[in-house]
Amino acid sequence: MWMYLGLLAALFLGLHNLCKKYAVQGNEVFPVLLGTVSSGFLFIAVFYVISLFYPNYAVANGYDFQEISLQTHGFIFIKSVIMASSWILAYQALKHLPITIVTPIRSAGPFFTFIGAIVIYKESPNGYQWIGFFLIILSVLLYSRIGKKEGIHFKRNKWIFAIIGATFLGASSGLYDKFLIQSLALNPQTLQFWFCLYTILILLIILTFTWFPYPHKRSAFTFRWSIIAVGVLLQAADYFYFKALQDPEALIMLLSAIKRSQILIAVVVGGLLFKEKNKRKKLVPLAGIMIGVFLILYS
Repeated sequence: MWMYLGLLAALFLGLHNLCKKYAVQGNEVFPVLLGTVSSGFLFIAVFYVISLFYPNYAVANGYDFQEISLQTHGFIFIKSVIMASSWILAYQALKHLPITIVTPIRSAGPFFTFIGAIVIYKESPNGYQWIGFFLIILSVLLYSRIGKKEGIHFKRNKWIFAIIGATFLGASSGLYDKFLIQSLALNPQTLQFWFCLYTILILLIILTFTWFPYPHKRSAFTFRWSIIAVGVLLQAADYFYFKALQDPEALIMLLSAIKRSQILIAVVVGGLLFKEKNKRKKLVPLAGIMIGVFLILYS
């Protein structure tokens, strides 16, 4: 069951990436990020308010919110710091790079998760999983060669380093999620509610120094409905992902890889919508990544 939940998370993540690319194009990154997180928080907050006034109804429908200790709040705040840093880097990179380059680099996330799962959680991969993960990494390297034809030199482009950093932090957060969900026994909605709230506070502090005092930056921001869509779609993806992690048999290394199937939507549909270059050539490493994901599932 947890694998199917992982595929649902991948579906919503793919749609989320398309909306995110449109939201940041020619726009101010920080207010867009704040808007997406805030819209996702308001979406979750509706269920939180219902649980306060109709607790029995909330429990019966599976979205009751837990009371947590101050220490647990501290653990959730750490996740907010990690993901806020990852999102800031990722949104900046997405603004300056094609989605058909950004998404495949993000696909290297399972490799970092794979290493962490072995070292931290002692998850044991088999031969097919080894082949699948290295096939994903080789495919991402192939994308770097295609990226040079679009004037994107991986060694000299700072936005490439930004998306690599975002990928590493995102993978670290994925490993941390297993601790929060399984070791601390947090349910998805409780984690999502407090995580979003703390992330909003962090972003407000950053914007106080980098955006609010500058009129020219404020005037450069354009509100788009896709900003709200990004927040809601991300919360839907996270909910299914956290539900999958609640299963004691769920392997974080496999869940991370399953989520990478989102690139099918981003590369094929996104390439057509945003009219990006070399779409056919990008299908070759895309196939490599998909075969790698298949090998992991098959194993």
